[in-house]
Amino acid sequence: MDRLKARRLLSRSVAACMVLLASVAHAEGVGTRIERHLAEPRFAAASWGISVVSLDDGRTVYAHDAGRLMLPASTAKLYTAAFALDRLGPDFRARTDVLANGAVKRGRLRGDIVLRGGGDPTLSGDAWANSLAATLRERGIRRIDGAVVGDDTLFAGPPIGAGWEASDLQETYGAQAGGLDIDENTMIVALAGPRVDVQPRDAAITVALDTADAPQNDAPAKAPEFYRAPGSDTLHVIGLDNASAKPHTARISMPDPALVAARRLESALHAQGIRVDGEARSVRWPVRPPGGEPMASWPSPTLLEILRAGLKRSQNLYLQTVFLLAGRSQGTDATPAEDRATAALSDWLAARGIGPTSVAMAEGSGLSRHDLTTASALTRLLATMDTEPGADAWRGLLPVAGVDGTLARRMRGTAAEGNVVAKTGSMTYVNALAGYVTTKSGQRLAFAILLNNYRPPPHGAEPQRSASAEVDAVAVMLAEATGRL
Repeated sequence: MDRLKARRLLSRSVAACMVLLASVAHAEGVGTRIERHLAEPRFAAASWGISVVSLDDGRTVYAHDAGRLMLPASTAKLYTAAFALDRLGPDFRARTDVLANGAVKRGRLRGDIVLRGGGDPTLSGDAWANSLAATLRERGIRRIDGAVVGDDTLFAGPPIGAGWEASDLQETYGAQAGGLDIDENTMIVALAGPRVDVQPRDAAITVALDTADAPQNDAPAKAPEFYRAPGSDTLHVIGLDNASAKPHTARISMPDPALVAARRLESALHAQGIRVDGEARSVRWPVRPPGGEPMASWPSPTLLEILRAGLKRSQNLYLQTVFLLAGRSQGTDATPAEDRATAALSDWLAARGIGPTSVAMAEGSGLSRHDLTTASALTRLLATMDTEPGADAWRGLLPVAGVDGTLARRMRGTAAEGNVVAKTGSMTYVNALAGYVTTKSGQRLAFAILLNNYRPPPHGAEPQRSASAEVDAVAVMLAEATGRL
């Protein structure tokens, strides 16, 4: 009997050792697969920073240069979103207010109507303007001696993020962020023959046409280009051939969103039968904000809703505006809003064990070349957020592989589809992915994958894959893992 017990104990011990050795071997296998991928010749001049942490016990299960500062691109939005949720709360709403800057007597306002922006980045269309105009009519206003003034003075400092490149500012992803935004601060320019159509029609823009010479030697005509210099309200249409220009459409950033919003409200007031004598205008920092008696207000969606839309789509304007809002309690009114926000975020991260040597954020969207992070700092943030009471809501803000947002078409048909929940990041020579994945064996992981200074091989070279596919390959390896890492 004793001998039988001894055999059983020995058999169990051997089985346990085999399971342990198999698990270790598999963990080494996943690490080996990742290292083999990183060692491919096409990455010889590139830099990788990778951190993988088990959410079950807090262990770092894989790391490659996880402590190296690298450009995060839009994975930096994770810092902004977590910071804003804590500072403002998920139910926070920004408000766009209307003020009467003058006395109202017998339905006549002897002064201006001020449209004061409160930092709602989602303001768009006509519904908000129609509602505010209807409220003013209900309050008895029938005539405004002055003008509608778009007040964009909420945030001190320039309307572009620190380190945003001049070449980005005309693009939709480089649209300025302010206190009074409209239509995501973008407009559509459509070209058909000699005609240029701008939508919205109240866009504060002047169009300058440059007619191109006829192509030489039957060379094909180049598509016209749109150019607006930073800070200018003139849109140049370059290379326009009146005789043969093909239809061409582009969405670009808007030069003066506050003026567009003021014009939108002015039109709504006219529709309500309210006369406005003055011409709409805007005021921006460093002009002092006009005052007045509050007359009407329009609430934004909740912060949680704004963040969901912003993170799923990687919308820079949304996150930059939220960043500035979250930092308003730091410093004084004279301090530039972005400086206040960066200082507040740095303090917030330090209180969670993420020091300034591992994260340096110059703005809130990740568009800046001044933003830096380590992969380990990102996984520390992700692990921290996973322990918060709103962890499920937090995960729900992020794109899901093969399902929605910026990951809708990525990692389809792999173990990562519907499993990887992560924020993407992409800019020239930078690609990144940071979020969560559950392995095939059920182990929950937080990961951050940063690829910098990478230029994919030229077309026709082997293998021909995008930078995002190279990053995705690592996430798929983690999703495929079957043993405990």
